[in-house]
Amino acid sequence: MRYFSQFEFDTRLEWGEHAIEHMAGDADCVIIVDVMSFSSCVSVAAARGATVYPYPWKDATATEYGDGLGAITANTTRRFEGEGYSLSPASLVKIPPQTKLVLPSPNGSALAFKARDSGAAVFCGCLRNLEATAIACAPFQYILVVPCGEKWPDGRLRPALEDWVAAGGIISHLAKRNLSPEAQAAAATFRALPTDVLRRCSSTCELVERGFTADVDLCLAIDTDDKACRLQNDHFVYV
Repeated sequence: MRYFSQFEFDTRLEWGEHAIEHMAGDADCVIIVDVMSFSSCVSVAAARGATVYPYPWKDATATEYGDGLGAITANTTRRFEGEGYSLSPASLVKIPPQTKLVLPSPNGSALAFKARDSGAAVFCGCLRNLEATAIACAPFQYILVVPCGEKWPDGRLRPALEDWVAAGGIISHLAKRNLSPEAQAAAATFRALPTDVLRRCSSTCELVERGFTADVDLCLAIDTDDKACRLQNDHFVYV
């Protein structure tokens, strides 16, 4: 399957789990992009001094894992009011510095760990940290950018516009590199598409209908966080 590897290029892009399985082994650096909302949550929490431990399952084992770390485990049901934290970025805006937070996510967390197991350096990118992520990843020779996408009810990948655009935004800051056609297309989309269009895309409409407009505002804020989020062993740090 070498014809799918984009091996001629030093900056590559492909969607979801299969990108990790087939392409991460040839990359020095993998950037996981899950705008709504794993990547945004990591950036919001890390910017406030928290340490984020991703966890790939939304079940009782997440709390057991957090207890073993002496960490708080985010609620697996999205919410933005009341006590505790969740995959709602709005629930994290007042998280105290030095908080240890386990963030269960079968999408972004799972892909981050798969990428780590390939031996590559792993970063978590979103609209909030486009430039910072590009700067942190620029020294690596081979970069794979992975928009996570969402899932249809039957579990199949649903490509998500916000992840494609954010991936393109990171790549647009790497424009002097040798970009694959897929990476070029994402960067061109970021440059051509007015940001306000994302406020009408499918993922945004879902969150607004469910009452999470505050999350949309946080997820669509561009370059408001000035550092990148890198996975160090089992947790993300702000670099």
